Amino acid sequence: MSRYQATSLVYGLARYTLLAAFAIAAVAPFYWMVITSVKPVQELYAGKMPLWVEAPTWKHYAELLETYMFPRWFWNTIVVAVVSTAVSLVLGSLAAYGVTRTGTALVRQLTRVVLVTYLVPRAMLMIPLYQFLAALRLLDSQAGLVLAYLTFTVPFSVWLLIGFFQGIPRELDEAALIDGCSRMQALVRVVLPLARPGLVAVTVYTFSLAWNEFLYPLVIIQSDAQKPLTVGIAALQQGDVFAWGPLMAAGTLAAIPIVTFYALIHRQIVAGVTAGAVKG
Repeated sequence: MSRYQATSLVYGLARYTLLAAFAIAAVAPFYWMVITSVKPVQELYAGKMPLWVEAPTWKHYAELLETYMFPRWFWNTIVVAVVSTAVSLVLGSLAAYGVTRTGTALVRQLTRVVLVTYLVPRAMLMIPLYQFLAALRLLDSQAGLVLAYLTFTVPFSVWLLIGFFQGIPRELDEAALIDGCSRMQALVRVVLPLARPGLVAVTVYTFSLAWNEFLYPLVIIQSDAQKPLTVGIAALQQGDVFAWGPLMAAGTLAAIPIVTFYALIHRQIVAGVTAGAVKG
């Protein structure tokens, strides 16, 4: 074996070892959560074979669905995440198109100021946002939750889409305008199809942000019937008592939509992230 071949072999082994370590670190929490969700109480607290289950049971799932309002929390989360994502896509597309095509220097500066709000810690915005929603009588409602989520999903969408729209030549939508299209038609028929990777990336990240948000619903929502999954699952802990079985069952069911979503469109996610990484 030559020196070059030996170096390549060592490099390859190191690379695959590192990838295997990352894969195990990523999968281990999900594996632990799933096996804990199907462990009987006796095995759960016995401490034997923590990485395996001898007698799987669906009792924790049945308890979760029959005792708690988990289906309602699940539905609330889907509604709020889907509406927040859709509104963010529409507003983000319109704002990014306006800034990149017709925006003056002042508008671009104001856009940077708006985008800075995305970097402000959400806890600092909580009190004025609570007072604003209270004035609109939107506390303890899904409409109020959507409005609160838009405060961080819209700036993020605008920031991301500006990079994609800047990479699309202006001559294309100018040709559409010459052919008789309006600005809105040029956006819908020309720009948006070319910015598809960016739209996919925005959809995935805004949906994930809305799905996993905890602070805003914790403060804004008071009734059990209006809670999303994050706050509902946290409520399963009562004092110092942790219902590990139902908690892990809830975590498993809550993770299924996000994992399925990523699995179905992971190629578009990679394309969107890499495309956005090389555009100014």
